[in-house]
Amino acid sequence: MAREGIPFILVPLFLAIGFGIFGIWVGVGVMVALALFMAYFFRDPERNVPTGEGLVVSSADGRVTRIDETDAGTTVSVFLSPLDVHINRSPIGGTVAKIDYIQGKKMPATSDAASFENERNTLTIDGEGTAIQCTQIAGILARRIVCRAKVGDNLARGERFGLIKFSSRTDLRVPASAEICVKVGDRVRGGETIIAKLGK
Repeated sequence: MAREGIPFILVPLFLAIGFGIFGIWVGVGVMVALALFMAYFFRDPERNVPTGEGLVVSSADGRVTRIDETDAGTTVSVFLSPLDVHINRSPIGGTVAKIDYIQGKKMPATSDAASFENERNTLTIDGEGTAIQCTQIAGILARRIVCRAKVGDNLARGERFGLIKFSSRTDLRVPASAEICVKVGDRVRGGETIIAKLGK
C-alpha cells in the first residue's frame, strides 16, 4: 500500500472507535467501510515489467481515452477511475531531465480538455535514445498530485515515481516515429502494458 494512504485509513478507523464508544453502530459501519475502501484505493501491487529495447509502458492503470498523433509526437491519455490503482510508474528507463508543474483547474478527468486546463505535473525522462513526457493530471475528485521523483533521478522502466489521489488522468507523449500498441478503449496496467515501441 502507498504510504500516502495511511492517514486516509487511520482517520475513519479512529472515528469508528469514537462511534463505537457511543454505540452509534451505523457510524461504525460507515467508517469501517470507508477505511476498507481507502486501503483498496491506495493499494500498490507488484507488476511484471516487460524487458526489451525500445518499449514504453503505461504510467498508470486505467482506460485509454485519447490518442493524438502530430508531427511533434503522439500523446496517449489514460483515465483512472476511483477503482483503479493510482500509483504512477516510469514509462521508460532514464533520467528525469525536467519537471514542470502547472496549477490549473479541476475539471472532470474524463474530459480531453483536462490535459490542457487541469492541474498537472509533467516529467521529461531522457532514456532509450529519446525523451518521453509523462504528465500526471488531477481530476475533479483529485486533491493532490504526488511526485516523489526529482530532477536528476534515474528511474527504471516501471519504477514507481508518484501517484494522484482519487480520479485522475495520465498522458504519455512519445516520438511521432514510435509504433503505438494500444487503441482507444483499451484497458492498461501501469508498468506492465506496452503503450508504444520506439523506432530505431
